[in-house]
Amino acid sequence: MCAIAVVVGFGRAASGLVIATVLAYFYAVRIALGDGNPFDYFGYFTNQTSLLASLILIATGVLVVLGRSVPPALTLVRGIITAYLLVVAVIYNLLVPGTGSAPPWVSALLHLVFPLLVALDWLLVGDRPRLPWRRLWMLLPYPVLWLTTVLIRGVTDGWVPYGFLLPERGIASLIVHIVGLLAAIIAAGALVWAASRSPGLNVRAAELSPHRALSAPFRQRSRSPGSDHPPVYISMAISSPDAAHASDSSCTALIHSADPIPVVPMAPRSTIGATSFSAAVTE
Repeated sequence: MCAIAVVVGFGRAASGLVIATVLAYFYAVRIALGDGNPFDYFGYFTNQTSLLASLILIATGVLVVLGRSVPPALTLVRGIITAYLLVVAVIYNLLVPGTGSAPPWVSALLHLVFPLLVALDWLLVGDRPRLPWRRLWMLLPYPVLWLTTVLIRGVTDGWVPYGFLLPERGIASLIVHIVGLLAAIIAAGALVWAASRSPGLNVRAAELSPHRALSAPFRQRSRSPGSDHPPVYISMAISSPDAAHASDSSCTALIHSADPIPVVPMAPRSTIGATSFSAAVTE
């Protein structure tokens, strides 16, 4: 298995477990202090998005370690959560630093370290497809639902997670802050969508058997202009029958894509001189 894939997979799973453990631990502390209302604790956008991100990282990390493709839908959700965490980091560190009841180390972990790690993972590791711009709107339903719930609670029981959402500040203030928050989410999402078009490190080599990975010295990357599909990697190798590492000489074309590629019937195996050729298409 590719060493990069192992590092990425275990890194994701481990970071997800750490964040989930921290959230559970601090919630247990609040319960011990008599403040264990789950609707208050998980009413914070930071806690909700961090918990969702931890679960997604665990799932994608396990899939990478097992050498399996991450479903495009799961990658889309990871991109959305990445955008949310960017907004969490920016708003907390620039607009409301030092607020909240969490210990400083928990705030630093959830509002700085974790969002930074998730963003770097998205930017540097290229196991995600190009997110289509037509799906950018999918960033909005979750925060709109969260805002609606928070505003209803603010009117009914007076609880809001953040002071700028207090109803007594007036309708004008609420509109400005809500529009600003949604605009920030769209802006962060645009950055995440754009970053999905960078190549990053290719960890899909983990899906190849060792002898296939060793017999692929030539690699060509291609992408249709203007396409929203991920890059296509084509690896080819020609070996002679007396090659020390090959039990069967072949020319193997391996196409890697996060989207399913239909298998085209291949021509029968043929022999030219001392070298035989074959082709295989893999997802």
